[in-house]
Amino acid sequence: MDVMGNTALVTGGGSGLGEATARHLAGLGARIAIVDFDGGRAEAVAAEIGGIAIRADVSDAGAVSFAFDEAVSKLGEAPRAVVNCAGIGTAARILARDGALSIDVFERTIRVNLIGTYIVMSHAAKRMATLEPLADGERGVIVNTSSVAWQDGQLGQAAYAASKGGVASMCLPAARELAQSGIRVMAIAPGLFKTPMMAGLPEEVAAKITANIPFPARLGAPGEFAMMAEQIISNPFLNGTTIRLDGAARLPPR
Repeated sequence: MDVMGNTALVTGGGSGLGEATARHLAGLGARIAIVDFDGGRAEAVAAEIGGIAIRADVSDAGAVSFAFDEAVSKLGEAPRAVVNCAGIGTAARILARDGALSIDVFERTIRVNLIGTYIVMSHAAKRMATLEPLADGERGVIVNTSSVAWQDGQLGQAAYAASKGGVASMCLPAARELAQSGIRVMAIAPGLFKTPMMAGLPEEVAAKITANIPFPARLGAPGEFAMMAEQIISNPFLNGTTIRLDGAARLPPR
């Protein structure tokens, strides 16, 4: 699918990987809808790239449905590409040293990262299925965001790893089901990227993390994630799999 001239919706597009993706696709000629929980950030980015902004909580099915309706109304058609970057990064032990449990953290993380991804994917598929197929029969492509924690979850990442593992695991069955509608489903599992989530780490912690990245020995640039999203949208034979984007890094136990 050509990026130029087509519509794309990016969740979490107000910052980090989502912002980089929205900017990159807009620069290639896509018409962009940014969906973000932070409406102010979404509006600021949208204004700079000539897109539209919609505030929504991806874990709220009604809000997501409204966001897609708004995108269709303002962009003129349903998005042919949806890149799902909205999510939260949480860290909590299953059993804390003081005996406290983190069941509430687990439930919230699954709700936003996994169920939220499923909700967006569901509404994306519903709208895409109504589009006229392109020359090769394709109607749309959905790119979800997993994480290397899916396979390398660290201590304190049980909730986060479970949520991102779910995103990776549903990629193939979703692709198989939606193939009948000409819709591809892929996932990207980013490693350690220079995003606001990482910016708050102490310098010594960031240096320790970077030391585990073989090459290039640095944090990933959000633009590199955006480039991968573009490649997935553009390459019609990429379907049903999760791509690690990590500089050959493997997360240590802690």
